[in-house]
Amino acid sequence: MILQIPFPAWLHPEIIPGLPFRWYGLMYIFAFGTAYIIYRRMVRERNFPMNEDQLSGLFFCVIIGLLLGARIFSALVYEPNDIFRRQPWLIFWPFRDGRFTGFQGMSYHGGVIGGLLGMAFFAKTKGYEFREISDMFGASIPLGYTFGRLGNFINGELFGKITSRPWGIYFPGGSISPAHPDYHRIIDITSEMGIEAIAGPGGILNFPRHPSQLYEMFFEGIFLWAIIYLVRNKKPFKGFLTTLYISGYGFVRFFIEYFREPDIHLGYPLSFVPVVYPPALSHPLLAFSTGQILCVLMILLGIVWAFLAARMPNPEPVRIYPDIEEDSGPSPQEKAAERNRRRKNRAKLK
Repeated sequence: MILQIPFPAWLHPEIIPGLPFRWYGLMYIFAFGTAYIIYRRMVRERNFPMNEDQLSGLFFCVIIGLLLGARIFSALVYEPNDIFRRQPWLIFWPFRDGRFTGFQGMSYHGGVIGGLLGMAFFAKTKGYEFREISDMFGASIPLGYTFGRLGNFINGELFGKITSRPWGIYFPGGSISPAHPDYHRIIDITSEMGIEAIAGPGGILNFPRHPSQLYEMFFEGIFLWAIIYLVRNKKPFKGFLTTLYISGYGFVRFFIEYFREPDIHLGYPLSFVPVVYPPALSHPLLAFSTGQILCVLMILLGIVWAFLAARMPNPEPVRIYPDIEEDSGPSPQEKAAERNRRRKNRAKLK
């Protein structure tokens, strides 16, 4: 008897099957919208000197940078075909074999790099302090990120290793064909573990997988956002929330990567122990995937940024900015007094 959970048959990558509108793209809109609402709320609660047009301009720069960075990084690091190196314009060509596919390869780490560059560009051209605007992003992005991982789940991609846990899910893309290099070993090991596979045509077997997308959705999204948002008004210096987000995300994802199956063509680029079992079944503690290596770099980047941000001029955080309208000119009472003074002067001249 199958104890694990079948993937919902009614759930498809397309919102309406047959039309080129995918849930993954819609999740990006939800993600950006959620981050925008939270960021706007923080701007208002702090009286931060940024109007609606400037806020929209900031998000435009960040979103463009994020999309460019995520797509370029994915094509150069995660996709094995070197066609993108020979024909780089295809990185942004949303068709494959005459069929619309959208931009299916998007790297989170590349998105972070691109988003930070877009943020830095806006801060430089508009005269804002990078530490201030990046801190508010650190407290708004994670909750929006939950929609990105939900999109991965709907796509049935980035699933985890084979598991015997009752919450394992039979993802449509989690099948293993006889062409897989570890096909027979996986069958032998899963049989010993009592893991039941769903047989398909041509010897294809579908095994239950960890829903690692949902693990990431909760811990990298909701959990991390709650921590950062709760301490947003208690940061010790400008730039602290950025550090908390970058290093916190790297730390959380590093451990979740142990439940994800690494990319078959990449495997474990760094390993201090022999990899005995197939990566689809086991992840040794001292064997590190590409994602884990990038997460360690994120943790180190966050620490370096904390060191630099705390030593830049004016590191003290401003929690509530003075009211712009009150500081921009005379008060209504002062304006009324000035009008009365001018009337008296005119009366004397007559």
